[in-house]
Amino acid sequence: MNVTAAFIGLGVMGYPMAGHLANAGLTVQVWNRTHAKAESWASQYNGKACDSIAAAVAEADFVFTCVGADIDLEKVYEGPEGIIANAKPGAVLVDHTTASAGIAEQLGQLARARNLEFIDAPVSGGQQGAENGQLTIMCGGEADPFSQAKPLMEHYAKALNHMGPIGSGQKTKMVNQIAIAGLVQGLSEALHFAEQAELDVRKVVDVISKGAAQSWQMENRSGTMIDGEFEHGFAVDWMRKDLAICLEEARKNGSRIPVAALVDQFYGDVQQMGGSRWDTSSLIQRLRKKP
Repeated sequence: MNVTAAFIGLGVMGYPMAGHLANAGLTVQVWNRTHAKAESWASQYNGKACDSIAAAVAEADFVFTCVGADIDLEKVYEGPEGIIANAKPGAVLVDHTTASAGIAEQLGQLARARNLEFIDAPVSGGQQGAENGQLTIMCGGEADPFSQAKPLMEHYAKALNHMGPIGSGQKTKMVNQIAIAGLVQGLSEALHFAEQAELDVRKVVDVISKGAAQSWQMENRSGTMIDGEFEHGFAVDWMRKDLAICLEEARKNGSRIPVAALVDQFYGDVQQMGGSRWDTSSLIQRLRKKP
């Protein structure tokens, strides 16, 4: 039986993710706020660009979304022209946006009232992971719709896990971002110290990457950090959006995340330096800046 999927939001992540679904043989209909981008995608992947969300989702068995933030999710899911009002009963809605757990729970309740299933499924791996089909996906929702959507998500995932009820995916992504914030700051300070100590920084990295200091960030970002190149991944603006979500959730659940709060301020410094669109490894630049 042919499966029809709708994909809403064709940014740097959604565009290749939808492409993987089309390449796997699914019938894929897309909608994007900028229609020209949807048409470009449809031409590249032999899919269909729709003029409205309603048209894209009306016959879809699965609806995937990947937009910017909570407010964008409300716009595409809610209201008479949104996904929930126009998706066919029984459809599984899968949201790949990094957003709050609260919006996931809100959309889940609205979906259930319309006989729809909802899964919050934020991703990690950045643009490169999306293009290579190597994303890590953390999912919240009921087990049955997760099992239905899992084979589709596997077309662009290297790791895919069901974390618990709706909202659990978003909370797991928050844990991911909290961990990354501390790692990138630590790596930035280490490289900066090595520079100031007039060491051969690349040789230092080669040595310490074989021991306990090794990390994905060190393996994949140290070289570009040394070279002052920051066009290789997730933008500072988006990291600050994610950390704001983490800090708000921490206030709700009583957790203490002082390092993440401090690094969020450091990213604010990077924005002030004109680095809003630099990737997250640009934290090192604020250390290099002369006082």
